[in-house]
Amino acid sequence: MAERVIETADLSRIENNLAIVFNNLDILDGRVQQVSNNVNFVSDELSKLARDFHEYVEVAARQTERQLAETRLIKIRQELETKFGHYAEIRRTTTGVLQADDLGIVKKETITDVTEEMMITTPNYWLAPCLVALSAWINDKKDIADRALKEAIKRDDEKTSLLFALICRRADRKQACLKWARRYFENQDPENLDRKCIVMLDAYASGLLGADSEGVIADHIERWIVQLEEKPGFVEKQTQQWSEAINLKRQPLKDSEYTYLKKYSATWPVLEDIMEGANLHAIAFDYFENILNQEVSTINTKKQLDEILDSLVTDFDDEELPLRKEEKLNQFIVDFEGDKDRAEAAMSVEETAFETHKDFTQLLTDAAMKPESTNSSASTQKFSLSLCKEWVSEAYRDIIATNRSKIPEQIDIHLTTGDSTIFAGTTKDGENEGELVANYNNYIDKTKMETLAKLTLSGFQQFCLYGGGVIAALGIIMAITGNLIFGLVIAIVGAGLVISHFSAKKNLETQRENTEKQFEEMRKNGTQIIRATLAEVVDFRAEFAEKDAESTKVVELIDGMSPDQYVKRLTESTRRIKMNA
Repeated sequence: MAERVIETADLSRIENNLAIVFNNLDILDGRVQQVSNNVNFVSDELSKLARDFHEYVEVAARQTERQLAETRLIKIRQELETKFGHYAEIRRTTTGVLQADDLGIVKKETITDVTEEMMITTPNYWLAPCLVALSAWINDKKDIADRALKEAIKRDDEKTSLLFALICRRADRKQACLKWARRYFENQDPENLDRKCIVMLDAYASGLLGADSEGVIADHIERWIVQLEEKPGFVEKQTQQWSEAINLKRQPLKDSEYTYLKKYSATWPVLEDIMEGANLHAIAFDYFENILNQEVSTINTKKQLDEILDSLVTDFDDEELPLRKEEKLNQFIVDFEGDKDRAEAAMSVEETAFETHKDFTQLLTDAAMKPESTNSSASTQKFSLSLCKEWVSEAYRDIIATNRSKIPEQIDIHLTTGDSTIFAGTTKDGENEGELVANYNNYIDKTKMETLAKLTLSGFQQFCLYGGGVIAALGIIMAITGNLIFGLVIAIVGAGLVISHFSAKKNLETQRENTEKQFEEMRKNGTQIIRATLAEVVDFRAEFAEKDAESTKVVELIDGMSPDQYVKRLTESTRRIKMNA
């Protein structure tokens, strides 16, 4: 009887131990499932974190580039002041001497002293001997004036000729103005013009020169155009030249525009490009219309000539060009919020304004499209644009055609998880919403079924139920029949296998429930994304069509221009300029 009591107690303890083992296995299984869920969550979070990190790095890089550009701008401007600041004084003095002579309130000896001192303190600068010659002219010292002029011509014939053509016109000495103007133009090559030629065009377009001088300029313009037109590939070059200059006016889309297309369409870079191209039409129309509607100066001739003289002598000289180009590039980086690639692309077009010499048509393009860099007046912008209207029109039509040729027939839509695409489709105009949603639902159903089909008990886990039961039964029989310890071990192993089976089965049911929830969440979110993206496709197509239609206004504005209406006091000689450019 005592032995049976001991056996009963022992079996009770075994049952308790088995229950504890079962609970521990159940807890362990739950923790394994929790770890699995956490791993999936962490994986998704890491993918999101990686995307956010890349975006952060890009933003931080742009901010750094902008800050560096701002620092470089300060240093460049300090260097300009250090190296060329002494030029500023002599530049300011030029028109000051002329105005002082007009008013007669400064002694001629003072003018002489000032100009001679500048000749000594600014060696090799072309403007210094020009000031000495001007002072000698005012003081009727012909011998000094002649020697100073020779030195000025030796230093820079082109700028000296321009300067004295304008000074002579200012003094109403028209014959002398004609001689200087003829000297300047006879030394010019239309394929290699000095960038300062814009100054003479300013005077011409503003109607500030005498009839004879205007005739000389008109004749040269006509000959230059004919000469340039005879070169192979001329029209193609003009189309490219004007296209690049006009495209420089493009503006990037706002970050808040078309957020779904930006995120869920591989076609977005093309869409972004063509929408910027469509937006360009309104920008170009406003720009050209503003040029044509600008009010030209109504002040008297002498003051207008002083303004043009200022642009000649105060504009930077060729020695300053490297620093000025660097200054412009860094200013672009600041303007484009640290986007160095875009700044360099803009600079590649703007760079022509900094060339010391260029052909006549490039001079006209820069005058019309880059007035800040070329210091061209409103009159010159109008004249340049209208004189080049056929080239501008051809270029603009090419811009329109090129932009339209990029319009995609189909727009891609893709949904991703991490770095993998889980669904992809296309739409033409957003009207196949039902088809895409149905395809997506089919994809969800199919993928869910495939995933659920994989969530089954393994052969070993299925064996554990019956095999474990048999092993446990054998262990109990062995324990009863005399081999107590070994039998109990076998029984525990068998029970553990049975418990493992039920634990795996429970875990499997939990996984299947979670899978169902995950796929239904994917169905809900994916459907919403598809519909929102398709809605943006509809909006995009409509907005593009509206913006693209504005191109007609630009072409009509360009075609309606004529240089005759944008040159003041045009003489009969200048009417001969052919409008084939």
